Amino acid sequence: MATTTKKDYYEILGVKRSASADDIRKAFRKLARKYHPDVNPGDKAAEDKFKTLSEANDVLSDPKKRKIYDQVGFYSDNIDPATAEAYARGGGGASGPGDGFSGAQGGGAQGANFDFGGFDFTDMFDGAKARKASSSGTGSFKDIFSGIFGGRGGAPQEGPEPGSDLEYQVNVPFWTAIRGGVMRLNITRHDSCPNCHGQGFIESAGTCPECGGKGQVTQTGGRMKFNVPCPRCHGTGKNISVCPECHGEGTVQRTEPLEVRIKAGTRDGQRIRIAGKGNAGVRGGPPGDLYVIIRTAEHPVFHREGDDIRITVPISATEAALGAKIEVPTIDGRTLLKIPPGTQSGQKLRLREKGVPSATKEGARGDEIVEVKVTVPMPKDERSKEILRELAKLNPEDPRADLWKNV
Repeated sequence: MATTTKKDYYEILGVKRSASADDIRKAFRKLARKYHPDVNPGDKAAEDKFKTLSEANDVLSDPKKRKIYDQVGFYSDNIDPATAEAYARGGGGASGPGDGFSGAQGGGAQGANFDFGGFDFTDMFDGAKARKASSSGTGSFKDIFSGIFGGRGGAPQEGPEPGSDLEYQVNVPFWTAIRGGVMRLNITRHDSCPNCHGQGFIESAGTCPECGGKGQVTQTGGRMKFNVPCPRCHGTGKNISVCPECHGEGTVQRTEPLEVRIKAGTRDGQRIRIAGKGNAGVRGGPPGDLYVIIRTAEHPVFHREGDDIRITVPISATEAALGAKIEVPTIDGRTLLKIPPGTQSGQKLRLREKGVPSATKEGARGDEIVEVKVTVPMPKDERSKEILRELAKLNPEDPRADLWKNV
């Protein structure tokens, strides 16, 4: 069984103990590219350095593992987080990776100390394999040791993780939102790495050179020794290495064209969900979804409010006074609008079902609201002025009479 000694993971990655997760990830990627076995073929020192970097990154990039490492001074999957925290509260917290773990148990100064100084459990672990389990269900000393630390005695199996969702805002022309159509977009997303099929590593022939295919190495902590999953192969015993394409992420960034169908009547701010077009999942997890947020453009004449169309149409004073039938624009073309006699400027007239087809209610449609604006002619000759003066004499009503009543 191979043996690994306790190391200062922060020093290995060249980061401070207060480094953020992003700082740790960047430091590992930079060093991994430098010492990767594929970059340094036949260089044993570079290969050993890469193993050590992978081991340090495996612990410090995981918040739970890092917390245990900071509290105890080393990490093992067999150490229960609650035990490590209690140990740190009891004054046994690690001030650095060189501190030992005495196996203190209980609370305060009354806790009993189990000193395993210089004792190697390897022989007992190996010998226990040949013995049958007792009636209490304990099969080996390793199981007892794992029970003390709350561990399961095996390497944790990382399961698939679903990909995250993406959101894209798309500017849609006014008429495309009204009548429907197809928008062609270029979507940048994380896709599954084709080189490692999303696993983050590639497998070569043979067994793991660090653990010899056993999947475990012996970790020392102070004066104790116990088995932990191999940091290079993650307990699989296989000869695996970080994928050079995705650097262990399992995904690569890719831009791909995508057609989005816009339904007739799509509104501003509406979200269109496209299943499976978000970021790719990790380790075989399902991809996320893509949400396209619609932003509709304005029109110089038509103003849209929901499924209604609003428009301002100028009319002459004669048309307003006597009434008329005039042509007004709609999103379907020209149509006739009846102006009642005595129509005032600012008055709103409704054209039923001349608005936008509803994108949510089949067969439903909005209205067009026409606001009329009375325009006053400028007399261009003396004859026009005389006619207007005669009109004023025939209609002597004061248009400000109601105003003065309320003053």
